[in-house]
Amino acid sequence: MSSADSFATRSSLAYAGRHAHYYSLTALEAKGFPGVGRLPFSLKILLENLLRHEDGRFVKAADIEALARWDVKRDTVKEIAFAPARVLLQDFTGVPCVVDLAAMRDGIVRLGGDPAKVNPLQPVELVIDHSVQVDYFGQPNAFQLNAELEFSRNKERYAFLRWGQNAFRNFRVVPPDTGIVHQVNLEYLARVVVSDENADGAVAYPDTLVGTDSHTTMINGLGVVGWGVGGIEAEAAMLGQPISMLIPPVLGFRLTGDLKEGTTATDLVLTITERLRKVGVVGKFVEFFGAGLEHLTIADRATLGNMCPEYGATIAIFPIDEMTLDYLRLTGRDAGRVALVEAYARAQGMFLNAGDAEPIYSETIELDLSTVEPSLAGPRRPKIAWRSTTPRAASRPRSKA
Repeated sequence: MSSADSFATRSSLAYAGRHAHYYSLTALEAKGFPGVGRLPFSLKILLENLLRHEDGRFVKAADIEALARWDVKRDTVKEIAFAPARVLLQDFTGVPCVVDLAAMRDGIVRLGGDPAKVNPLQPVELVIDHSVQVDYFGQPNAFQLNAELEFSRNKERYAFLRWGQNAFRNFRVVPPDTGIVHQVNLEYLARVVVSDENADGAVAYPDTLVGTDSHTTMINGLGVVGWGVGGIEAEAAMLGQPISMLIPPVLGFRLTGDLKEGTTATDLVLTITERLRKVGVVGKFVEFFGAGLEHLTIADRATLGNMCPEYGATIAIFPIDEMTLDYLRLTGRDAGRVALVEAYARAQGMFLNAGDAEPIYSETIELDLSTVEPSLAGPRRPKIAWRSTTPRAASRPRSKA
């Protein structure tokens, strides 16, 4: 459905010899909303989502104006509707969603309707990884043997999923011998910027998602807004129901310097997790920025995003920059996709350039990457540790066994 476009922001974008329409934040800023350019990267994505889905029902012009004038420094409560661009499922929670759609089709048939009308309204990808078992290991053909046994062991389930992939529009399945859902999403499925064809031509917009796993936030490392939800919420999103949410506070995490030799992303994420747990970020967006980003690869950023549930934030996101484009090329995205991502992000003020004015955040904290120390984990006997720290342990008589 086309947007009401009350603020007349629909514009045209040229990239790689092609054209697409988009809802311009720059145009909105010029219409009396000067704060749009300094909004955090993540809130710009939410604002674009409102512009594109304005329908007078779920998204009203007043909602757009409220976010466009949002004062991140004030503790104000405002509810908005967020419509993710796609849904990511893992098999434990994803298969029941497909069963529900199949049951809906049976119900439609009983009522004399057309079952083909029951389809996900958003693109849905189901990655089979959670239920996979490892029976063979330590031999050259272990991967092949495990894959064959998996298909044999769960033949009925895979036959059902194949039927679902052929029967439903907007639904595809990633087989079990491909990889972990979050890594598959990062390396293959993520669009970063989507270009959809409709009756009015192509429309470009940011890739966003919800997934049925708490660590869906790994995709935040690629500049994609996404977080984990339950199966019912995912199914509602599949059927076009927007997610009702409060405009979140956004904590800006400025990174400076560079990691010392021998220090890994794991060391960094443990340090950041400790800091953010002390600050308290439950229900907030965390957004990384600063000169230190140029030293963090997408793998480093994805590690920080992946650990987001451990410190309680909704997302932990990085802006789109040259590192993002390099990763898209490295993972085989076509040149047209990379050109679209760059052109769109620059046009929307979502591309990070050195020297840009920093966004205005609800609060800001800082970390010099050079101060992160390598961490070393070793074996431990919790029972002995408990005894040694219990006040009564010292006075407890030893057994004479």
